[in-house]
Amino acid sequence: MGEIVAGLASSHAFAFMPPERWDEFREQNRRLLYERRGVAAPVQDGVRVETLAANLRGYARIRGGLDRLRSLLTQQRPDALVVIGDDQDENFDASNVPQLAVHVGEEFTLAGPLATGAATHRVHRGLATALLEQGVREGFDIARLGSFPNGELRSHAHTQVLADMLPRADIPVVLVFLNAIHHPAVPPWRCAQFGQLLARVVRDRPEGERVAVYASGGWSHFTAGYPWDAYRGPHTHGAIDAAFDHVVRELVEEGDGGRLGELTDTDLLEHGQVELRAWIALIGALGDLPADFVEYQTFYRAMMGMAVAAWTPEPVGRNR
Repeated sequence: MGEIVAGLASSHAFAFMPPERWDEFREQNRRLLYERRGVAAPVQDGVRVETLAANLRGYARIRGGLDRLRSLLTQQRPDALVVIGDDQDENFDASNVPQLAVHVGEEFTLAGPLATGAATHRVHRGLATALLEQGVREGFDIARLGSFPNGELRSHAHTQVLADMLPRADIPVVLVFLNAIHHPAVPPWRCAQFGQLLARVVRDRPEGERVAVYASGGWSHFTAGYPWDAYRGPHTHGAIDAAFDHVVRELVEEGDGGRLGELTDTDLLEHGQVELRAWIALIGALGDLPADFVEYQTFYRAMMGMAVAAWTPEPVGRNR
């Protein structure tokens, strides 16, 4: 019987950039919104209030959390790392987007404007194939991905995590694509069920196989890539719904994260939480387990409520 030995989760994009780069990328994102929708994005008041010095102090906590995730991977040394994230017209285009997909090829390299590192990553094909086959048998409509053009993975939800957490590409991976930004997207309850499926598949693996799972994305953020056509709320580009983020944080810290699967599509849209789907899937796989730690900061210059968290069956450095 296999086991999940660690759950890891974090925001991506700005979360893997030093604060000195945030202004440049935020302005690029504002221009992208205008190119896509003809909308001149406002500059949030928080951008004018925040200072680089304050951002550096706050980001040090996030970066410290990411370093703890990498250390946890080193300590646990799993046989496979499953990375759950969305695709923002990087591997797929907007006209052909699977709701769920699993990559079952042999290997890939990282590419795209936010990717770093030239290592070739190996796929844990046994686990990937088992997840695909068992999922289809249980009624999950999972697309099978055999390869990427030129063997290059481009979705930043996955590439940034792998470049940072596995710079030597020394742990085989399984890539899971969970649609978040193209409406309609996977309902939260189905994300939780997918996580439960993943846990069952891992338990059915050979005795002693050890798996870590990483949820990439979130929390509250309203960017150029947001599904604005489906959004009906008051927030504008660059806003952060910090109050809702704190609700999420409390549930995650207290081991009540399963309640996130009770949210609706509208809940996620209204609060800038479309990428919370990856966290919901991870928590579905872990069950009612309090997080070892949660780091959270709001950064208007980075356009997001930024979060990092980890779970282990035998917590390492639990900070409650």
